[in-house]
Amino acid sequence: MSNGIGTNRDQWGTRAGFLMATVGSAVGLGNLWRFPYIAGEGGGGAFLLFYLIIVVILGFTVTMAELTLGRHTQLNPMGAYRSIKKKWAWVGRMAILTAFLIMFYYCVIGGWVLKYFVAFLTGQFGGSNLAASKALFASFTGSTFEPIIYTAIFLLATLAIVYFGVSRGIEKASRVLMPTLFVFLIILAIRAITLPGAAEGIRYFLLPDFSRMDSQTILTAMGQVFYSLSLGMGIMITYGSYLDKQSDIVSSSAFIPLADTVVAILAGLAILPAVFVFGFQPDAGPGLMFVTLPAVFGQMPLGRFFAVLFFLLVLFAALTSTISLLEVNVTYLIDEKKFSRRKAAIWATLLIFIFSIPASLSMGSWADIHFLPGMNFFSSIDYLTSNIMLPLGGLLLCIFIGWVWGVDNAVKEITNDGAISFRMVSLWSFLIKYVAPLFILLIFLNALGII
Repeated sequence: MSNGIGTNRDQWGTRAGFLMATVGSAVGLGNLWRFPYIAGEGGGGAFLLFYLIIVVILGFTVTMAELTLGRHTQLNPMGAYRSIKKKWAWVGRMAILTAFLIMFYYCVIGGWVLKYFVAFLTGQFGGSNLAASKALFASFTGSTFEPIIYTAIFLLATLAIVYFGVSRGIEKASRVLMPTLFVFLIILAIRAITLPGAAEGIRYFLLPDFSRMDSQTILTAMGQVFYSLSLGMGIMITYGSYLDKQSDIVSSSAFIPLADTVVAILAGLAILPAVFVFGFQPDAGPGLMFVTLPAVFGQMPLGRFFAVLFFLLVLFAALTSTISLLEVNVTYLIDEKKFSRRKAAIWATLLIFIFSIPASLSMGSWADIHFLPGMNFFSSIDYLTSNIMLPLGGLLLCIFIGWVWGVDNAVKEITNDGAISFRMVSLWSFLIKYVAPLFILLIFLNALGII
């Protein structure tokens, strides 16, 4: 059984840098434009309580499994599976492909965020009401060249960080971006909850209402935990492969989902009170971020300042996510194709940019060109990755760790052959073998519309 590719592999310089990078990979647009809405609609405080339980059961369990597999093998996702069981290499290859496909549209959205940041920074944004804001967003995303230009700039920023490697690139950037993101989010949350009339939005988000909890809400909470933590796309395996053998996987696996959840809750406090104060309806997805919130900032005192702060925060969140997605593919090319890091980073970025063009055009001239029934290129890639590849990859990971490699071998790696304390061995073993696969199967069936 292979234990890795040798001692020349790049490693994290500090534990803090590793934690900031992994939290950055998890903290993304879903924390900001989806979590606040589904939490409020799903019962506020009641939803949050159930969500935290799912974070412990699913988030902690699967995050630890991925990090353990990565550290044990010191390889990319495909190599990690193959080194333990050759016939399972395709599962790792699917994870790498998933990260590659997600980049097609995620970098386009990153370009939109960059555009809005620049527009507010330079005073060019003119959407002071909902109708004007909606028209501006439709005009920008529907144009041919401008979104592609911003996508290219955003991708170049991602490339510039990954190009310099793990310790000199990803770690250094994450240690700046993530603390700054937290500070900005706290400032925005304080501003929102101190607005006159903010209480309604706070109640919507935090007040427990168990009457709004149903089976669909529970499935939504499970799916949000799974997707929010970047599970099933090889990121945690890749980042885990850069850990040294003395690192504490247990505490790291607890910190990552906890920090991700704190960001999601802060995002809800930063967004929902302000939306309610100015008489708008809460929404989820691009409509919240690029239509509703710009209109909110247009009516808020010092709105331009807070808009710049907000979109810079979102830009950082998007960037830390695309860094991790690109790194999955770069690591694969380095390990399997023997590319240099620089060559791997440039080629992967170039290919992603080429495929991001039809994703960008899907909002405009290619909107009616369908790749899957009733779906344009952007929607097709989103559907394939979110509804099929991610949950399938997560399900197979649990089966692999629990039943193929075996929990005894995984626990030996987690504890470094007993050198590190792990008191919840029996509980984690039960969760990874039985509970987590069941939860992910339910997420999978729900995504496909079967339940």
